[in-house]
Amino acid sequence: MELALTASRQLTDWMARERVSLGFSTYQAGKLFLVGLQPDGRLSIYERTFNRCMGLHVSDDARTIWMASLYQLWRLENFVPDGESTPDGYDALYVPTLGHTTGDIDVHDIQCRSDGTPVFAATLFNCLATVSDTHSFRPVWRPPFISALVPEDRCHLNGLAQDPGTKEPAYVSAVSRSDVSDAWRDRRLGGGLLMDVRTSDVIADSLSMPHSPRVHPDFPGRVWLLNAGTGFFGYVDLHTGRFEEVAFCPGFGRGMTFVGRNAVIGLSAARENRTFQGLPLDEALRSRDAEARCALQVINLDTGTTEHTLRIEGVVRELYDVVALRGVVRPKLLGFKSDEIRRMLRVEDA
Repeated sequence: MELALTASRQLTDWMARERVSLGFSTYQAGKLFLVGLQPDGRLSIYERTFNRCMGLHVSDDARTIWMASLYQLWRLENFVPDGESTPDGYDALYVPTLGHTTGDIDVHDIQCRSDGTPVFAATLFNCLATVSDTHSFRPVWRPPFISALVPEDRCHLNGLAQDPGTKEPAYVSAVSRSDVSDAWRDRRLGGGLLMDVRTSDVIADSLSMPHSPRVHPDFPGRVWLLNAGTGFFGYVDLHTGRFEEVAFCPGFGRGMTFVGRNAVIGLSAARENRTFQGLPLDEALRSRDAEARCALQVINLDTGTTEHTLRIEGVVRELYDVVALRGVVRPKLLGFKSDEIRRMLRVEDA
């Protein structure tokens, strides 16, 4: 089956104006995609295979990408110096330089502390964790309702938002507050919650499969997230604990990043897994005479309107995470299936 990426009419102009490229992961197809612009203004698309790639994080200077795969957490570095390009015209080339073997702990969202250390949602263990030089991972926080650190996905803790100022973990999303293996699947319709990591308080509940909480520095008092089971993008008001709907997204929402006062959101098409069927999203789509789509959707945070889309059709039907590469126009990356990486050398100054 082929793959087709179709941009809305002004998406490429917006990317050029913002000087930004986009990345997204799909564990269904096992691919990491980087989308930028060619010199003639058309889309530039680069992809490489990484088994079950999910969570992504990009440093503020876009020099580093962190990516979760089936049993490893990879650090990819841009080998192109600032202001330069490769001989074939790419201004960024991301190469895997460091891999932490975590085991298959179902790593979802990733954020980085101010010292560059990654913190991630270790979903199988219902906790936040960081890397270890001697062990698979080091737990740093778990919800108080989780009674034991065991490899049982009990509450499906999946999302992680950091404080933009301190770069420390601030909020997590989970599908339920269950303390029994796999019990979160029985709480998909209204068991979801948003928690404050610093206090372990529940900030909002009665959500439906919440994903991708994020904090925008221009909107204090709000935690933006995808209430994926209903199809709505919005924010939790930290003063009231209410989820305020901002825009309906025609697909299962997962993965979000900000570009200015816009949210770039990942959507997945209809899924065969029973876990993602029978949700309010299904009826919301029917009432709007629409079908779930696989796409990136750019939503204005002030108006809630969709300004740009990137439709993804063919072999890729599900996305997990979305990131923005600020200051990068045309990125490429290397994987492990070709010989290129054997000859890609960069020597540090003595």
